[in-house]
Amino acid sequence: MSEFVDWLPTTKEMLSWIETVVAQGIRRPGYPADTSVRNWVADQFRGLGCEVRTEPVETPSWQSGPASLSAWLDAEPDRKIQVHGFPLPFTAPSTGTAGPLVRMTEEMPTTPGFLAVDEVELSEVPLATLRDIAVSVYDPDGEFDTLTQTLPFGPQMQQVAEPAMAAGAAGYLGATTGFPWETCEYYVPYDAVRRPIPGMWMTRSDSNRVLDLMSQGPCSGVLTAHSAVTDATTENVVATLPGASDHWVIIGSHHDAPWASAVEDASGIAMVLAAATHWSRVPQSQRPHNLMFLLNGGHMTGLAGGRAFIARHREDLLPNVVLELHLEHAAVRCRPEDGKLVPTDEPEVRWWFASSGLEDVVLEAITEQGLRRSLIFPPDALFPEPPTDGAHFHRERVPLVHFITAPPYLFDSCDTLDKIDAEGLVPLSRAAIRIVASTAGQHPPRTT
Repeated sequence: MSEFVDWLPTTKEMLSWIETVVAQGIRRPGYPADTSVRNWVADQFRGLGCEVRTEPVETPSWQSGPASLSAWLDAEPDRKIQVHGFPLPFTAPSTGTAGPLVRMTEEMPTTPGFLAVDEVELSEVPLATLRDIAVSVYDPDGEFDTLTQTLPFGPQMQQVAEPAMAAGAAGYLGATTGFPWETCEYYVPYDAVRRPIPGMWMTRSDSNRVLDLMSQGPCSGVLTAHSAVTDATTENVVATLPGASDHWVIIGSHHDAPWASAVEDASGIAMVLAAATHWSRVPQSQRPHNLMFLLNGGHMTGLAGGRAFIARHREDLLPNVVLELHLEHAAVRCRPEDGKLVPTDEPEVRWWFASSGLEDVVLEAITEQGLRRSLIFPPDALFPEPPTDGAHFHRERVPLVHFITAPPYLFDSCDTLDKIDAEGLVPLSRAAIRIVASTAGQHPPRTT
């Protein structure tokens, strides 16, 4: 690629944005921080000279309360253990659901009404396997021969409670025995599908306490889980800058999160703001197309914002989009130590999903910026669509490049500022600028 001058903010500035977002608190749709962050983001875009609007997104809002399990041996009902946990998102509340404790690995009872104890492990994938699926990689140190990636999902993905429900369980107890750190604050599922039974995530140590009790003989328990689902309105934040053509490039991410989450996706907000900062300082005649900076709401409720944006703009905008670039999760790799995840100075494996014809542009940009541990996939290589907030653009046949990482802590409350890939923020943003600049002179595929 030819030389160019970028007008990106510094790493320090980008980190300050992330700190501001995280300081607002839990950003689930319907929470106060969801409102304060989107208002702050809109103000940042206005300060850059963008034209800004917000578009409403109707979505359920899940409010979490306490959850607990009281369990005992049937032969010794007076000797109880008490376990506190985190209610499974979008499962039913309960003031007390009683039943025998049954491990999901055992033959399920023919009589419904039991409490299913499910040992959950996070999936691990050798990078050599992912390398074989990718169309290109940038792995100058040959790390993919030996690296294994721990994903933020188990084999059931978001359908963790479904096997228990199918077997007739009255309640679900997620035992995090396969997690490499101690937690119960795991915000899965987040598809906003309401499950008709209560559920609770238990820490690894509490899971082992319950399993140890069950190993001593038949057990029973009472599960209590407090939560509420209400209707809420969040908003997509849309900022625009005019460019040198009538066509559009969209640069997007999402502004909501399961917790105060730094990586998910305060880092995405920062990368989109960085792109807006650069292009706001470039003369209109040198912007390849009209530019739209999109920060969706409702990602943590089944991608509600992304779905609403597509539905609203399917006819007027999407046919004129040259590229949709999504930026999510600048993350570092962590190592487990004494029940915690300790950040390293190494980046998490970087996934890039690129439509046909864009793979070489992406490879050149990430190679130029030294963004090692990168794999480039077709949009449907791992799933029917990219596992990103911008997934629905693929369904509409919009050309896309999506960047994302998938660290194991992505949906956990331990997604804190120390997990940010600070060294990668500017190079990732510069690669994004390069990819956008490469679209100069191109036309949307539906108009050619």
